[in-house]
Amino acid sequence: MKRASLKPLLVFSALLLFAASPAHADEPQKPAPAPPAAAPPAAPVLVPPRPLAALEAAYPTEPGLTGEADVMLDVTVAADGSVKEARIVSGDAPFTEAASRAAPGWRFEPATRNGKPIPARIRVLVHFTPPTPPAEEETPPAAEEGATPKDGTPGKKPTATPKPAGPAPIEVLALGERRAVGTSSLGRAEVRVLPGAFGDPFRAIESLPGVTPIFSGLPFFYIRGAPPGNVGYFLDNVRVPYLYHLALGPSVVNPAIVDRVDLYPGGYPAQFGRFAGGIVSGETTKPKGELHGEANIRVFDAGAMVEAPIGDRATVMAGGRFSYTAAALSLLAPDTTLNYWDYQARATFDVTPTDRLTLFAFGAHDYLGAKADGVEQGLFDVQFHRIDFRYDKDVSPRTRLRQAVSFGYDRTAIGGQEGIFARDFLLSARSQILHRRNESMLFRAGVDANFDYYDLVVGGDTDEEDAQNQQSFLDQFFPPRQDIAVGFYADAVLDAGRGVEFTPGARVDLWGSGGVTAISADVRLAMKVPIVPRLKLVSAMGLAHQPPGFVLPIPGLSIGKLAGGLQRSVQTSTGLDVKLPFGFEATGTFFLNGFFNMADALDSVGRAVNGGGGGPGGGPGGPGGPGGPVPQENDDDGSNVISDRSLGTAVGLEIYIRRKLTERLGGYISYTLSRSSRSIGFSSGPAQFDRTHVLNGAVSWEAGKGWRLGSRVVFYTGLPIAAADAAIWGKSRTDPFFRIDARIEKRWNLKKRGWVSFVIEMLNATLSTEQTGVSCGPTECEAQEIGPVTVPSIGVEGGL
Repeated sequence: MKRASLKPLLVFSALLLFAASPAHADEPQKPAPAPPAAAPPAAPVLVPPRPLAALEAAYPTEPGLTGEADVMLDVTVAADGSVKEARIVSGDAPFTEAASRAAPGWRFEPATRNGKPIPARIRVLVHFTPPTPPAEEETPPAAEEGATPKDGTPGKKPTATPKPAGPAPIEVLALGERRAVGTSSLGRAEVRVLPGAFGDPFRAIESLPGVTPIFSGLPFFYIRGAPPGNVGYFLDNVRVPYLYHLALGPSVVNPAIVDRVDLYPGGYPAQFGRFAGGIVSGETTKPKGELHGEANIRVFDAGAMVEAPIGDRATVMAGGRFSYTAAALSLLAPDTTLNYWDYQARATFDVTPTDRLTLFAFGAHDYLGAKADGVEQGLFDVQFHRIDFRYDKDVSPRTRLRQAVSFGYDRTAIGGQEGIFARDFLLSARSQILHRRNESMLFRAGVDANFDYYDLVVGGDTDEEDAQNQQSFLDQFFPPRQDIAVGFYADAVLDAGRGVEFTPGARVDLWGSGGVTAISADVRLAMKVPIVPRLKLVSAMGLAHQPPGFVLPIPGLSIGKLAGGLQRSVQTSTGLDVKLPFGFEATGTFFLNGFFNMADALDSVGRAVNGGGGGPGGGPGGPGGPGGPVPQENDDDGSNVISDRSLGTAVGLEIYIRRKLTERLGGYISYTLSRSSRSIGFSSGPAQFDRTHVLNGAVSWEAGKGWRLGSRVVFYTGLPIAAADAAIWGKSRTDPFFRIDARIEKRWNLKKRGWVSFVIEMLNATLSTEQTGVSCGPTECEAQEIGPVTVPSIGVEGGL
């Protein structure tokens, strides 16, 4: 039976081989025709996602809302047909929120490549139309290919039908737009309703886990034990010296042009370098092809932004903010002057559909002055300016290239030395390429170079002869200096399947300053591993280097040569990320950082060994002022060199539980338990600004009829006190600090896209004061306090 069953198969196989073979040698008279040339391999067959049900998005229910509106979304459909991500490309609130709420409930037949399901990204246009009377309702039209799915609300008739905006691109995920492992991101829509943030995404950074404030009124913070001077600030990958205006003011960038802000507490992508702490990176909104803008006026400042298209290929944007706090403050403190301003301007031109030129300029200025004997003296006078020119090229659907050149100018008036300014002239260039080889591999590589020229100059109304003498003195002891840094980096985002993702990276930097050179090599590795469907393990580590710097960043001023070597940090973190019911998410992260050869040599005695800021027992320092940077010694050409370096550690646990603040009822709890220490030689102790517990919590409630109410609580424990003072005072730390922020908004929507809001907001509504240290005599101590530092605001906002 076995042989009989195989015989027909063998005969059939022989016939197939005969038919496929060339003519036999014994039949020369009948040569077979030459076999046809091999056909080229067939192109992969791509099938876009298809919705499994009618696509619906509910029209917003806010009272008084009328008119039609459009929202553009980039929707990433996973291989299982679910919506993995839906990013807002364009549109206005509350329609953007309605589209975002609908997206998670949409379901698709997934895209396929040669029959195999793959993740894919499609761009869709959601067109909102006001609800029609019941008699006029019709059955919703069938969803078009690539459109957007249902919000899952039973019994509702769709009032917004998503349609594809042009051909749906079958690009596997967005090039370069995956969030790095361990990154916390803040979007404009959520931050706008966060109490105490005044609508600024940068201002909301302080509420995230791992961030430790110094004290109220000072716009700097520690990130996982790294001092503010070791934290890098970027806007569109352009380095900026500081983020906030003075005295709890808003950020130096108009929030209307900020799309999102990312906090990288450690182990960040290889493109970020030259900072041994965390990274705060902001991305501006993409240009819109329609006229739009926003404006606001508050008790302490006014700002506006407008963007308009020029033809079909160009756009222009201008924005800015101006403070009139000087006039208001003169009523309360006539001998004090405080003001600030900032500006932003952008122009884009699409040379071709795949080539874009962008010119982006922005800057800011802050001034704090006080009168003594009728003469006003500047205590804090800083400004910076940036011009960035970049060229973006889509080489192919899978490859993107950027070339950019930036120019900058930073200046700080030296406190107590009227007419003396520290300056930095900056020139930088960067080139980056992103290439997605296939669905599982994204490669990023680039090179960037910075050139800084530092000097101290005499200006103002100083007598010419005196100015020359002072300039000669400055040139002798603090001669002009040129710094250069060139970096090369590369990393890859590797999808190993089943949700497992690895991101290895490396970076090499070459340094030069005042004739001294150095080289550093950094490594980075991050991974994400699903444990169960709603639970992921996330981990990141990195080695980072940075030249010597001050504890607080000072625009235009740098410590100097590399004689003492580079600062180094090892950053590690491991945590769990879990999706909870009712739209909640939670993360728990353990981190351990090591710091080596650090320039912030702060000990537990509460003094700045060198280059420190003020701390317990003193206020925040500025150049030449109390707690400010003080050169410890000079080398043979007079430039500043740090004589003592410290070692340090930071260990902690971060808990973050959140539900989107844009939900009808949303909020978060952010808690950090940590210990940061420093050691010099045989002495060691807690870092000067170590806080054991930092807690933030917020809630935002849409009360209906255009009302939204919100509140935030902030709590952190005290600063360490020098051992000798603690023995007299009876406590080892200052008292804890607690405050409550509040926000009330009433919003009206106008016609098709316009809106107006009346906002009452107050930071530190509890009028809490804060202890910054103690001042002790032989037998008793007195607590030093600031505040209450509070910012009340009543304002009107609007946009088109």
